[in-house]
Amino acid sequence: MNYVEPIRDTEVIQRIASNLKQQNERDYMMFCFGIYTGLRISDILKFRVKDIKGKRGYNIRETKTGKQKSYDWNPTLKKELDKFINSKKDDDYLFPSRQGNKPITRQRAYQILKIACESEGVSNIGTHTLRKTFGYHTYQNTKDLGLLMDMFNHASEIITMKYIGLTQEMGNKAIKKLKYF
Repeated sequence: MNYVEPIRDTEVIQRIASNLKQQNERDYMMFCFGIYTGLRISDILKFRVKDIKGKRGYNIRETKTGKQKSYDWNPTLKKELDKFINSKKDDDYLFPSRQGNKPITRQRAYQILKIACESEGVSNIGTHTLRKTFGYHTYQNTKDLGLLMDMFNHASEIITMKYIGLTQEMGNKAIKKLKYF
């Protein structure tokens, strides 16, 4: 299993989002949904239009943990979602497949992200990159590991720090500052 990284540079995030938006609105929204909610791709792909339309936030039971999560929508994401769902039916999947009434697969989501990220020179990515990007930038904005621990259902701050790439980043900075001579 490969280790995936968050996208740390906000300018790179903006370029990836812009490229995706030009190519495919669905793929752009999937990217935005992931980096603004921090949900696992397995939970993201289950969303339907009716889960968003007219709602202040979302309420889901996480597939992996079975835990209930309720959060308000990020205003930027909500504005984009409202435009995206404007002409869609309530029962439509948010990220539909071209093969019938079902969402895209996890594998297709990975392919979309891999192509989009590699075009911007970002490697070590996977579908968890979206979740980790959310966590990394939430931490940078709040410096609250306890909050992220709770949001990600982690047992310790160390797990959360490793998950969002902080220990790697801190280790690299420490090594670069080390000077004996």
